[in-house]
Amino acid sequence: HVQLVESGGGSVQAGGSLRLSCVASGGTYNTYRSYCMAWFRQAPGKEREGVAAIDSDGVTRYADSVKGRFTISKDNAKNTLYLQMNSLKPEDIAMYYCAAEGDNFPACSWFPVEYGSWGQGTQVTVS
Repeated sequence: HVQLVESGGGSVQAGGSLRLSCVASGGTYNTYRSYCMAWFRQAPGKEREGVAAIDSDGVTRYADSVKGRFTISKDNAKNTLYLQMNSLKPEDIAMYYCAAEGDNFPACSWFPVEYGSWGQGTQVTVS
């Protein structure tokens, strides 16, 4: 397991931007570089859903609802995952969770159960 700490959430106006960060610690080289990392979100009363994921080679995937607006990236040297969110909409309101140690075969998993480590979440609100 690794420890994940999210930051960057907050309240923005519709059309605005936020950049979420997730700092990982306690893992090994392979923990950060040989598995998927991802962002999930969960709105009140809704299921947790995958938002964006990135594998060890930098290959990304996105939920249809955020394609063209969100960008996932990582800095391996800093053990940090990012989610740049642009053109935010009220439907993006949710608690956003960072996840690590995700299954990467044949591609990054979209199932929360297949990620081994989770952060505590950061709230995103859009008005």
